[in-house]
Amino acid sequence: MAFKQSRLLVNVCDVGDGVEALAFLRREGNYHSAPWPDIILLDLNMPRMDGKTFLTHLKQDEKLKRIPVIVLTTSEAESDIVESYDLGCSGFVTKPMDLSQFLRAIQKVEDYWLTLVKRP
Repeated sequence: MAFKQSRLLVNVCDVGDGVEALAFLRREGNYHSAPWPDIILLDLNMPRMDGKTFLTHLKQDEKLKRIPVIVLTTSEAESDIVESYDLGCSGFVTKPMDLSQFLRAIQKVEDYWLTLVKRP
């Protein structure tokens, strides 16, 4: 919903868990024609494979490791922040509980990662 209000053309692909996310990125199974992402918004609390395990697998894959990963989670724990950066995330954003604040946070993520930052 937040990206639908975007002034940029953003294609959001949502997968249910970390296992599906890796299959999507590796274009395995039903995802053989999946689009290549500009960024990944990662929740730490996913079923089957949590965000930290996903991030570990992603950053060990030569084809995938340069995709910027923004952790977008409800956690404010310092240990989650430090560990996420240690595992290679590009940014850590705590999801605001208020809808209007959440929409502003997504807009800022979009502005920074999709318009300002230069990526390889």
